[in-house]
Amino acid sequence: MDRFDTLLAHATSRRRLLGGIGIGSAAAFAGPGLAETLANLALPGGPSERPITNAFPGKGSMILQRIHPPLLETPIEVFDQDVFTPNDRFFVRWHWAEIPTSIDATTYRLTVRGHVARQLSISLEELLRLPRVEMAAVNQCSGNSRGLFEPRVPGAQWRHGAMGNAKWLGVRLRDLLDLAGIKPGAVTVRFGALDQPVVAGAPDFGKSLGIDHARDGDVMIAFGMNGEQLPLLNGFPIRLIVPGWYSTYWVKMLNDIEVLPGPDDEYWMAKAYKVPATPGANVAPGAKNYPAVPISRMVPRSWITSLSEDQTIAFEAAIPLGGIAMGGDAGVARVDVSADGGHTWYKSVLGPDQGKYSFRRWDARVPLPRRGRVALMSRCTSTSGVTQPMKPIWNPGGFMRANVETTHIIAA
Repeated sequence: MDRFDTLLAHATSRRRLLGGIGIGSAAAFAGPGLAETLANLALPGGPSERPITNAFPGKGSMILQRIHPPLLETPIEVFDQDVFTPNDRFFVRWHWAEIPTSIDATTYRLTVRGHVARQLSISLEELLRLPRVEMAAVNQCSGNSRGLFEPRVPGAQWRHGAMGNAKWLGVRLRDLLDLAGIKPGAVTVRFGALDQPVVAGAPDFGKSLGIDHARDGDVMIAFGMNGEQLPLLNGFPIRLIVPGWYSTYWVKMLNDIEVLPGPDDEYWMAKAYKVPATPGANVAPGAKNYPAVPISRMVPRSWITSLSEDQTIAFEAAIPLGGIAMGGDAGVARVDVSADGGHTWYKSVLGPDQGKYSFRRWDARVPLPRRGRVALMSRCTSTSGVTQPMKPIWNPGGFMRANVETTHIIAA
């Protein structure tokens, strides 16, 4: 028996994890503790300052983007400490504001229904008896870095902290679907959750995967995160893990799985989270009548984490530089760095490979061209041969930013 077999024994303590802080009321956050300091995210469209808060149970210092529902951003310096993001600093993003503030793990059920031979109602105890798998994977909001889009677009104005990497422990979705018995003709699998809209008639949140993707062996239902139980704000007691895809598919507080004999034509697939069906999801500002498709696979990205924007350092002929990279739906093959606006690139040294869906550490030593303001860049190439472009994309959703990012420093 390991620590996850004690999940049910901890149900009582988990039931009131968010109790007493009034997560359903913005007024509850008006007192001390909400904003200890301010973070400057250096967003071109402004305003750039955001509160740093410790007010959310189970979370350390986080950048507060929104209270209702909670949107908490991970400070960039956290990513310099390890390729795995600590649970208490892992970003939080919910779609609907009505989130359960207590979960009774002893009565929680996951339903599998629809185009199946046997409808299932699985308890957490029964789920824990299935064969377990563990996988490192990056969970990234599709709007990560939206605050850097120019011209500005509506939505949460994240910088780079709407992402995190964890070791997820759980069971293969395929094994659960096999228990229910998929009927011939199944096309899509839809996933539902416990969060609810605050407006009557608004569509329940639900996301779908094609049947072959759902059964590929990588998609999983997780109850463990970095060796611990899932935090409630990150989906306790179970959530869907869709490695290599944006986090809109990573349904939290998963309680319903429906197998469909056709496509999912409901709101969250048919209308929400659509991106232009163009190279890089890029269109000109103001463009209209372009084809669109549901967002899906992530793309390669990299970030400098050892130095922050506008940080002043002592001038040296060459300086150490470090950061993280991800290959999107593939691994990281290489990361190159530049200190002269991308004219000259230097190869970095990659850290241990934690799996193709994980962050990977990189370190380099880069010559400084001069004293004063210097633009540092990092550029990832994935194992599938895709390299980050230099030019930013634009689309009205603020989705899928993937260009080479720049960190400016002052070499004094």
